[in-house]
Amino acid sequence: MEYKLTLNLPQTDFPMKANLAQREPEWLRKWEQNRLYESIREASTGRPQFILHDGPPYANGHIHMGTAFNKILKDIIIKSQQMYG
Repeated sequence: MEYKLTLNLPQTDFPMKANLAQREPEWLRKWEQNRLYESIREASTGRPQFILHDGPPYANGHIHMGTAFNKILKDIIIKSQQMYG
């Protein structure tokens, strides 16, 4: 018996592959056509600035999981602050 037949996974119409290399340029083109970044910046006009200073990418040696975790947390903070206004 194949291992994949032993898994209890939900049935979905989503493709197994995301094809990010092909789909990301489409998303970027759509966002550019819709002026997404500009509309986000326009919505922020007049609001107090929120600045998060970010240090050098590899200040403590080679890149590791802590580096990725740090960058992800900073990204979440920036995006949440933008959504809060």
